Amino acid sequence: MLLVTGVSGALGSLVAARLAGRADVVLGTRAGLPGTRRVDFDAPGTLPEAFAGVDTLLLVSAGYGEDDTVVARHEAAISAAERAGVRHLVYTSLSGDGDHLAYALAHRWTERRLRRSTTLDWTILRNGLYAELLAGIAAPDAENRITGPLGEGRLAAVAREDLADVAVSVATDPAAHRGRVYELVGERPLGGADLAAVLGATYAPGSLADARAAVAASGAAAFQVPMLASTYSAIAHGFLDGTGIESDLRALLGGREPLDALDVFAKAVREG
Repeated sequence: MLLVTGVSGALGSLVAARLAGRADVVLGTRAGLPGTRRVDFDAPGTLPEAFAGVDTLLLVSAGYGEDDTVVARHEAAISAAERAGVRHLVYTSLSGDGDHLAYALAHRWTERRLRRSTTLDWTILRNGLYAELLAGIAAPDAENRITGPLGEGRLAAVAREDLADVAVSVATDPAAHRGRVYELVGERPLGGADLAAVLGATYAPGSLADARAAVAASGAAAFQVPMLASTYSAIAHGFLDGTGIESDLRALLGGREPLDALDVFAKAVREG
């Protein structure tokens, strides 16, 4: 049996839709919504029942938070999986070029924890940043200007739909991917000028300081401010353009061409 966690989230819901109706799949949500098992990593006591009878666990990264919070969630999940006799754990991690991001540590800790496990087989899906994320951090303002501080940098963005397809392919045939770490970044890095052109907008990047201040003033949680600032900075300074990363995306999509990240960005902006 395959258990997919976090199916009320953006990536998990796409995975769940692809697996709908399969008798060998169960879905997990923190709240235990109808038709799902309750899988609450902040309440480890829920996990033995949630993981009962599970052979393969697709662990969708358990939400952003302070490092100690996310690490504790992932430790609870992995330890419970070991005790429950889960054989294979597939984890959605962060691309290998993402170590400059403020939220990288919990992903790398989780990868290291899986490698130390003496009972679990594992596969790590190192997901690049979503094309849909750009719609949140680089959408035009009221004057039709993109002011996100992306500088002259580019992002090898990837469509969330493609990552969901890869996750399903791997999690439903885990033995073929035992002990593998897959890099899943886009093939066409996008810069601010590209984003503006597809929307008929103007690219006028602001400063990192202005962006940090705007996020802080928006009511965001304290940990979200460095997360977003580091994302802007890593893109602007050329660390997320896919250089030096050999992406496994196309191969794991069965050879089909990945979705056009620029089209995905534009659609996400237009749909609001």
